[in-house]
Amino acid sequence: MRDEEGFKPPPYPYDRLDELKPLAAHHEGGIVDCSIGTPIDAPPKQVVEALANSDMERSYPPSIGTVAFREEIASWSLNRFGCKIDPATEIAAAVGTKEFVAGLPHWMKLRDPNRDTVLYPAVSYPSYEMGATLAGCRSVAVPVDENWSIQLEAVSKEDRARALLLWVNTPGNPAGGLDDLDAVANWGRTNQIPVFSDECYCEFTWDGSPRTILSSGTQGVVSVHSLSKRSNLAGLRAGFYVGDPDIVEYLREVRKHAGFMVPGPAQAAAVAALSDQDHVEQQRETYWNRLNRLSNILSNMGVEAPLPRGGFYLWVPAPDGNAWAFVERLLKDIGLLASPGEFYGPLGGGYVRIAAVQSDERIQLLEQRLGMN
Repeated sequence: MRDEEGFKPPPYPYDRLDELKPLAAHHEGGIVDCSIGTPIDAPPKQVVEALANSDMERSYPPSIGTVAFREEIASWSLNRFGCKIDPATEIAAAVGTKEFVAGLPHWMKLRDPNRDTVLYPAVSYPSYEMGATLAGCRSVAVPVDENWSIQLEAVSKEDRARALLLWVNTPGNPAGGLDDLDAVANWGRTNQIPVFSDECYCEFTWDGSPRTILSSGTQGVVSVHSLSKRSNLAGLRAGFYVGDPDIVEYLREVRKHAGFMVPGPAQAAAVAALSDQDHVEQQRETYWNRLNRLSNILSNMGVEAPLPRGGFYLWVPAPDGNAWAFVERLLKDIGLLASPGEFYGPLGGGYVRIAAVQSDERIQLLEQRLGMN
């Protein structure tokens, strides 16, 4: 009898770009890497000071988040969205949000073993699908429209009946789409499907004001946030989730048993970051300027690069629909590394994603290579 083969992790998407990087070796100044959305700007001074002076290194931090962290999250939610949240029952800390996204289906399946399906946007962050795979769940990609907004009416009756949870992402990564989150919340409640809304890019909403799924209440919904993008703190791994008290309580207890803890100094830094909005406004201006410059660079190459409705990525149709060939062309012609759209689902295969995370000096290098200045 042949033993059944176990799970073999697929190649990590961005590792697949390594073999292409030598294509930019002939450019003086080297490669300009816009493939991953890792922040490069300095966090606020007061955040670094809070990190250094927290005096919270010795003791284990509370898994659910310190009282100060949860109260600051509640204050921020009220000031930013007008949402009144109970810090005692509706908020908890996460170690960044990638681990939360990847682990969530496993924990939710333990809670409801009769359901086995994770719904997520067809063009989206790859960890939604991978989280389902790691939990042994079905993953069902929900279609998106021409504006990259999720189309929940396309979810079949069978998939609704089997759905463990739904992921939405506004603004969306990679395409910058914006969903009607009140409508999404209502759909989830009507179908008794918990909705998790990844709102890590909410501060970088360009079309209208930042939005949250909590605007219509917390019943059946959870918003997920990170300080990585908002405050350039990706190295700290500080995030949080807010919403339905029953779901939050369940996840808090499961994660407490598993030992998920945001380090104490990181929580102190997160409090300082959330209490200041000025640095966010400055970062918004920085990203918007970079998006425009990168869009103009591509225009000078004869490629249309529309600005997003949200987020700090350009989602660019590849000439002739061949994303990998376009990635190679960008490396050869100007030394820019982009991500092929297939990383974000098969429907993204004709696009490339370009992250506006390089400094003004590095973007100027691209402009110089095209003779733009």
